[in-house]
Amino acid sequence: MILALDIGNTNIVIGCMERETCCFVERVSTNNCKTELEYVVDFKTLLELYRIPIADITGCIVASVVPPLNNIVISALQKLLHVPPLLVGPGLKTGLNILMDNPGQVGADLIVDAVAGLYYYGAPIIMIDLGTATTISVVDKNKNYIGGMILPGVRVSLDSLVNRTSQLPRISLEAPKKIIGKNTIDCMKSGIILGQASCLDGMIERIWDELGYETNVVATGGLAPSIIPHCRKKVIHDNELTLKGLEIIYRKNTECPVAER
Repeated sequence: MILALDIGNTNIVIGCMERETCCFVERVSTNNCKTELEYVVDFKTLLELYRIPIADITGCIVASVVPPLNNIVISALQKLLHVPPLLVGPGLKTGLNILMDNPGQVGADLIVDAVAGLYYYGAPIIMIDLGTATTISVVDKNKNYIGGMILPGVRVSLDSLVNRTSQLPRISLEAPKKIIGKNTIDCMKSGIILGQASCLDGMIERIWDELGYETNVVATGGLAPSIIPHCRKKVIHDNELTLKGLEIIYRKNTECPVAER
């Protein structure tokens, strides 16, 4: 069993993976002010909550888009598990052919999602990650990672809207009953929820037009459950996509090779 972590700007996604099975997936807030010991306590408490003995964890892997936290979290994991965690980045085998101007600038989370998307759903495929930012990645029919898009995340858009207006309130991320809102709250919900879903539908169509063929589409991220049900295109929701990708990369870099599906 391995412990997999994805350190994002808002949340750290944590889960245990065993032979392609996710034992659990949880999110805790990303906090740059926490000490190494505080993260040790957080991770230990989570494992105890799911009754997973530390002795059962034989490895650990981390993907991060928050470099200032890397050393703290890795040190905390090493202190807790007594095994050196792998960090997704240069020098680690992913099996992904990245056709970008600067492959080293591609976010670790995008690489991990693409690895999992390619393995579990095949090529060509579009991966959508709805977190602090909404990111879209594309793998073509030749299994090449060819690029993508970065959009403001749902909560980022909502926070900006509320903070820059005088009379718009903070709202929960629930879809309105109708597209045409009859009050301020429903108008905001329609714009934020259905507007983002419509944006994703439009981006998928434009990607297909540029590729010249259709693809599978899979979405993950903390905000995916709020948006994906309202997309008109078929989008597979996989809450475990990132953790699955981390397990695949871990196995590629240890004694357990990953067979092609």
